[in-house]
Amino acid sequence: MDNGTADSAPGTDGADTPSCDADGAGKAPCERAHRDPAGPYADGPWRNYFLILLDRIPTPIAVCRAHGEVLIANPAMAAQWGAAPGQLRGRNLLDLFEPRARAQLDRLTEALRLGRRSRYPVEVRWRDGSDGSEREGELTIDPVGDPSVRPPALLALLRVGDSAPTPAQPGAASPVEARILALAAGGATTASIGTALGLTVDGVNYHLTRLARRWRVQGRTALVARAYVLGVLSADSWPPAPA
Repeated sequence: MDNGTADSAPGTDGADTPSCDADGAGKAPCERAHRDPAGPYADGPWRNYFLILLDRIPTPIAVCRAHGEVLIANPAMAAQWGAAPGQLRGRNLLDLFEPRARAQLDRLTEALRLGRRSRYPVEVRWRDGSDGSEREGELTIDPVGDPSVRPPALLALLRVGDSAPTPAQPGAASPVEARILALAAGGATTASIGTALGLTVDGVNYHLTRLARRWRVQGRTALVARAYVLGVLSADSWPPAPA
């Protein structure tokens, strides 16, 4: 996750010539190119199943390249910054989280260099996207992906510290939630809301379900009405807009 791993493009073994001759038949070396961390399974049907499952998991999760570039983030991870999952794509984990102990990060970097695969905890802090407060927790970094691809992709799971404040108060809504409510108030379908905000259908439903539980209401109509009462949506705007 630093310059020691970023210099090796995915699909290489760090040497001057990529090692892409997987079958040992003496084929010519492949060209330097970004290879999908999933390897030969990159285009398989598992990907859609994985994305659907990822959106529904309440644990904040991201899949990254070895140098930290985010490939995929689920709604729970993006919610830490009040963002849509697509807005984290292409950013670096080290821009989002600040490690508390550099030695933990150095240990992970060395393990990736040596081709080791194990789980590595990294204590981190970050700024909450809803209220700007400092949060603390632990990222568990797990090298994953096809064994033929070096360096591997990284699966990052975030455990938020117990002492951290509640992400959202009962009457509050994150920026993403407010935008979802505004679009819903204007009559947009779940699919069109997802398209507008870079979310999947399950991602939109994830946020709506969280709001419904927080506000103790049922149904989209009740959610929109509650949003106006709480001042989340502007009462004098059309099309509907966050306050």
